[in-house]
Amino acid sequence: MRRPISVSSSMLILLVFGAVSLVFAQPSEQQLARWLKRFPAADADKDGRLTVEEAEAYRQKLQAPGQEQPANQYGGEIGLGAPPEPNIDAGWQAERFPDHAVCYLSPREIADLYAKVRTGGREAVTSYPKPADGSLRIVGTGHSFMAPGYQALTAVARGAGLAQPPLCLHTGGGVTGSARYKWEQENGIFQFDRKPVPKLLASIANAEWDVMMWGPYYHDRPEYYRCWIDFCLKYNPGMKFYLMDGWPQIDQLPRRPTSDEAFTESLIAKMGELKQESFTKNVRVLEKEYPDKVFILPTCDAMVLAAQHQIRGELPGVEGVHQLAGGKQRSLWRDRIGHLGPGFGNLEGYVFYATLYGRSPELLEGDINFGDGDFGDGDYPSRELDRVFRKIAWQAVINNPRSGVTDNNGDGVDDDRE
Repeated sequence: MRRPISVSSSMLILLVFGAVSLVFAQPSEQQLARWLKRFPAADADKDGRLTVEEAEAYRQKLQAPGQEQPANQYGGEIGLGAPPEPNIDAGWQAERFPDHAVCYLSPREIADLYAKVRTGGREAVTSYPKPADGSLRIVGTGHSFMAPGYQALTAVARGAGLAQPPLCLHTGGGVTGSARYKWEQENGIFQFDRKPVPKLLASIANAEWDVMMWGPYYHDRPEYYRCWIDFCLKYNPGMKFYLMDGWPQIDQLPRRPTSDEAFTESLIAKMGELKQESFTKNVRVLEKEYPDKVFILPTCDAMVLAAQHQIRGELPGVEGVHQLAGGKQRSLWRDRIGHLGPGFGNLEGYVFYATLYGRSPELLEGDINFGDGDFGDGDYPSRELDRVFRKIAWQAVINNPRSGVTDNNGDGVDDDRE
């Protein structure tokens, strides 16, 4: 018998706490006091007061591989929620970045600067002629949540018969792939003062591009994206911008479930809703400032739908909802941070393709060669599961008003691109 985690008012408070902490600028004293009650061992100096530094150190300790986790009043392991916000340079609140920021240089100066610091023998400027088949020229930042989607997007687009130029990316793991971090790194400001690596800025300023993409990160602010948008539009006024949303994470819950039986369709939906509430605050600001320019890649909706399919037994070959709960490798998620299980990068790639190109993956003929590794192994995902992924991706995209894609006549093609 399925034992659901009931969504009581007290649990909703904890769920909301785990979700909206993504957008708070700094934990308040009240929040730190509440965390101290839940995690008394985090008070390293035993002075009865929890600092941001102590909270973050304790979080990192709990996430260490093989670390035994403490139990809480609910049983199971404690959900950690979002990490405290790191120290953000006050310059982000200034009207202008430091005068030596790379974004203020001319296109030639930016390219020459990157030519001096680039590695791997790459050209200072990446450039592609405008594809005749409508393929998009894409630049992007991102972290490990974006990496499977980026790789799968190229495979799907080429499987659809598009030329799809290689993506021009500047990525990293965790915070090092965030929009804020990459802007500081590319410009040589704040934590990278006078040590610029303008990999994307050189190409954006000196070549034509259609799209920029990002992955979100904890404590994001609109200004972390506004700087990129303004720079892109200065040189490519027709560009559009796509921000992947965040999907449910097990640490939204006050305790870690000890079985996949704890997950219900309603609980998964509520976790997704709370993620969206926090995520869309920044997007709504950007939508108003840049009408018809900023869109969402609705991976959250896709993963919620996929989880609900799995709960109903409708994902062929998938063994569980979360590997940490059910112990099955072929699950939707594999760790407490929320990295996708094997094969689900394919679903993310279908969401990217459907949003960017406004076409249902269900219209694709034949199979897509995604390769192995995070994308599956051997006969997994099966052709049957792949077709379910294609259907889920299109439903997620057309039912999210912020994707910019509609399909009122049901032909699998965005109404504005008929």
